[in-house]
Amino acid sequence: MLESLSLSPTPVGEECAQLGDSNYSSRARKECSAFINQLIREFGEPPAGAGFKISQNHHDFGTYLDVEISFRDEDEAAAAYAYEIEANLPEYWDEVAHKELIAE
Repeated sequence: MLESLSLSPTPVGEECAQLGDSNYSSRARKECSAFINQLIREFGEPPAGAGFKISQNHHDFGTYLDVEISFRDEDEAAAAYAYEIEANLPEYWDEVAHKELIAE
């Protein structure tokens, strides 16, 4: 069965775009993309049966973005990869992500 884990829109020690900010959507999408790229740099490419996505989640104050990893729970490598990431989320942006975030 396809499972999904909500990770975070950014590394856990970093501030993220706030729902309601005038440029929320574009900033949040950029942060989520940079975070996915950083996770791949740190943990390697997802195995077959796993993959990242930017999810849209509805809230009373609007729709917020988050990074999720989906995986087939019967696929041991995919499940192990997903749970390894969930248990070891980076605390801060790496240097490459910083550059991605300031690029136009």
